[in-house]
Amino acid sequence: MAMALRCFRHLHSLLHCSSLTVARQLPQPPARCTLLLLDGCRHCAHPLLLARPLATKKAKGKGQTQAKVNISAALVEDIINLEETSADMQAVVEALKEDFNRNLNVRTSQGALDHIIVTTKDGKFPLNQLGQISQKSPQLVVVNMTNFPESTAAAMKAIRESGMNLNPEVDGTLIRVPVPKVTREHRESLAKLAKQSTNKSKEALRKVRSKSVNQVKKSKSKVSEDTIWLLEKQTCAMSLQIQQMADSAAAEMDKLLAAKTKELLG
Repeated sequence: MAMALRCFRHLHSLLHCSSLTVARQLPQPPARCTLLLLDGCRHCAHPLLLARPLATKKAKGKGQTQAKVNISAALVEDIINLEETSADMQAVVEALKEDFNRNLNVRTSQGALDHIIVTTKDGKFPLNQLGQISQKSPQLVVVNMTNFPESTAAAMKAIRESGMNLNPEVDGTLIRVPVPKVTREHRESLAKLAKQSTNKSKEALRKVRSKSVNQVKKSKSKVSEDTIWLLEKQTCAMSLQIQQMADSAAAEMDKLLAAKTKELLG
């Protein structure tokens, strides 16, 4: 009997040690994250849901990095259309090119007068819609205002204030525009106008960039917390790409200005 009791106590001790060993081998909840046990925590009887680990400064300091996040193209397109942003920026560059070619030439031509805006009592109109423009000689351009004689004075004012160093003369419904002699001062004046036009275009470019970057930032208030986590790196990358597109467009403008300045100054 005594021997049976001793065996029973020994068996009870072995079972207790075995249970402790098994408990120690149970998976422990990872540090710095919500509990991830599908079948429930060993400290409670309630099942738990999977959750992503949260990054901490301490983890980053040890060189640990999160896994690369991949999101669908459709999710990015819901935030911003980068192709549209690029097209808007390129449109600003093309407008600067057109301005250089149309308005900033050493020799005044009839084409240079076409799009001078004339303010009349009925609204604003390009000069070529109000009068017939023709070049009579290399030194003279004529604007025939027969169709809209009442706008002759307004057309004269618009030509004079166009910034093209022109001094028109009126003869009835005809406006004679002498082509100015190409002087060093005139060339330098045109070069300054080219610089001013470039600065205005860069300001328009900055507005396009700012609008797009703000659109990316505002997207965070329209999506769920989990989606924000997924898109955080992507939005940073998109903002960087927008800035790179703006820098590229600005560099193209600088090249246009340098070429135009060289052409004007000779």
